[in-house]
Amino acid sequence: MQTVGRLLETAAGFILAFAVAALSWFLGRLVPLVGAPIFAIMIGMSLSFFRKPERVERGLAFTARGVLQYSIVLLGFSLDLGVVARIGAHSLGVMVFTIAAALLTAYLMGRLLRLDARIATLVGVGTAICGGSAIAAAAPVIDANEEEVAFSISTIFLFNIIAVFLFPVLGHLMRMSQQDFGLWAGTAVNDTSSVVAAAFSYGDDAGRYATVVKLTRTLMIIPIVLVLALVRMRSGAGHGAAVNVKRIIPWFVVAFLAASLLRTVVRMPAGTASSLSEVGKFGICVAMAAIGLRSNPLKLVRRGAGPILLGLACWTSVAVVALLVQSIGAWLQPGSPG
Repeated sequence: MQTVGRLLETAAGFILAFAVAALSWFLGRLVPLVGAPIFAIMIGMSLSFFRKPERVERGLAFTARGVLQYSIVLLGFSLDLGVVARIGAHSLGVMVFTIAAALLTAYLMGRLLRLDARIATLVGVGTAICGGSAIAAAAPVIDANEEEVAFSISTIFLFNIIAVFLFPVLGHLMRMSQQDFGLWAGTAVNDTSSVVAAAFSYGDDAGRYATVVKLTRTLMIIPIVLVLALVRMRSGAGHGAAVNVKRIIPWFVVAFLAASLLRTVVRMPAGTASSLSEVGKFGICVAMAAIGLRSNPLKLVRRGAGPILLGLACWTSVAVVALLVQSIGAWLQPGSPG
């Protein structure tokens, strides 16, 4: 009976997010320049100020994370593994510079603003790699407490929301191609959910490209956490928790690669890959709706300006460095002007 009760609680939140996503999908078709994921998060945020039962909140929590991950796996069926490998390799150069920019900015701004070193580290890691997942993986290694983790995730979330609205607008203003925007969003937007929302709002090709770039970036959790553990051990600041590599490897990244491999070696019926991709894109809208419904931007603002300024500095440095490295890379390519 307890299991049935939990399923019903999850279903309540999922159904609410699904309804918002269905409306957003329709609006996205009417106004493709905005796109369904942005409509989903906008409508969700507008409804977030209404009080919801606790059982609905638990269902929304599952939908925001679980449905998003399963949806990303479905997108793997639309991409050949060779294409995935080429995109991942192409993005590594940009990624190295953006990760360095985020961590260096977090260190310098943390000292300037006199913030706790653990919060500065968590915000830097979250901005550099993949938002909440990276923060959750790094927290036990540096002995961060629950309040510091929640504070850091909230800070990252604020700029995730801004990125979903701002990046597509900037991309159009700069007349970026689908591939260029996908690379920029995949390396400069923090959380996986915001990456796919912003990129698919720009275009399907940008969305698929950004998804691969973001999943490649997500794997950077492993070396970053291992380095943090080593630094902490050598500094004598404490041993922290043991690093469990199996736990910090995101399962949905492995499943995405498996789906892409299956797509590569098995001849799928015509339209099947396209259908699975469409289901995945709708699932992303459902997750965006759940994220919007769970948001509370006012709560973050009331906590103080220091961490918000830190998050802004890290986010801006990553976005600017990603653009600069992309521009330099394009300029150095054979046949480019100049």
